[in-house]
Parts: sequence; structure tokens; C-alpha cells
Amino acid sequence: MRHSQTLHVTACGSGNFLVPVLTRKLLTVAAKHGKSDFEKRHYALFALMCTYGIELLPDNAAECRDNLATLFNAFLGIDQDDDWARAARAVLEVNIVQGDALTMTTPSGGPITFAEWGYLGKGKFQRRDFRYDELTQRSAWEAEGSLFADMGADLFAPQTTYPTMTVADLAGQVNAA
Repeated sequence: MRHSQTLHVTACGSGNFLVPVLTRKLLTVAAKHGKSDFEKRHYALFALMCTYGIELLPDNAAECRDNLATLFNAFLGIDQDDDWARAARAVLEVNIVQGDALTMTTPSGGPITFAEWGYLGKGKFQRRDFRYDELTQRSAWEAEGSLFADMGADLFAPQTTYPTMTVADLAGQVNAA
């Protein structure tokens, strides 16, 4: 069964808003999955995967990633060299985007993209990338009476779909970077 979340993006600064959001998500993980270390770890990573932000300033984006990673590591009781911490870093590099939220572009002028992460169960995650500018227009296209109302989710095809990944696969992406 695939678990996924709705994309909620905020201009993130150094994470002053996102840290409490992730804290609440992790408290929910602890309440629902705290008895199983396997489930707790995987759902904690999934909670992080469902946390997004855009920040114009590169130093603020980096500080936001650091603050979220520190919270994640403390929740799991791990250090920054642990595979789980490195997997979290790989996720944060994708989910906390440096860019201009108004023009929906990266510093290089390309479109901002976000990863939709899904937890497939049994330690497997799926990533699909979507363009932010297309996602923001989705509600207008699905509005009642819209020409596209009957097309639903099929209207939005991912830019990229990745093979399923494990924590080790994600952690390995940090070494490759």
C-alpha cells in the first residue's frame, strides 16, 4: 500500500516554521509507531519526506536543512554519519529548495521541482518529481466546470519517476554528491 502526502510548501527561511511542523509529525510517528523501531524509523523518514520549503537565500536554505536534520537525528538518537542521517540529508537536499517562490524558478532559471515521496511499506520508498508551477495550477484545472475537471490526477504526469529506494540507497546518494 502506497502512503503519500499532499504537497504543502512554505518559504522556509532558516526553518523557524518547519521545525515545529516536523516536530508535530515526529510526535505523531512516536505515538503511532513507537513500539516498532523499524516502523518508527521508516515513518520518521517519511514524515521528513513530507516536509517542503523554498528559500531564496542559499545560506538560509542550508541552515533550514541543518535544523531539520538535527531534529530528525535527535528523534532517532543517531549521529550525522548514520545511514538514516545520510538518507535524511539526501531527502532534505531535494525537499528544501533554493529558489524564487514568486517566479517558481531556481537560481539557474530552471523550474522548481519537488519530489513526491511515497512509502510503499517494507522499507521501500518511491520518488516522483513534479514541476512546482504545474502543481500550483492544479486546483484551477480541477475546479468544477473546468474543461479539465474530469481528467483528475492524470493531468499531472511526473517529470521523473525513480526506481524504488531503501534507506541505504538514499544514504548512498549523499556519498555520490
